[in-house]
Amino acid sequence: MGLFSGSFKFLMGMGCGIYVAQNYNVPNVKKLFNTYVFLAKHLEETYRKPKKED
Repeated sequence: MGLFSGSFKFLMGMGCGIYVAQNYNVPNVKKLFNTYVFLAKHLEETYRKPKKED
């Protein structure tokens, strides 16, 4: 019974996700993630401590 119940939930979730993606303005998560990674790298490079010179 667990296999059927799990696969049913998965298929229902997938169907709802497809419906929402087609009918609503859903943001591109990959593009949003890449933007935040770029911003984090920029902040890290800007506020990094200078290296000690021996």
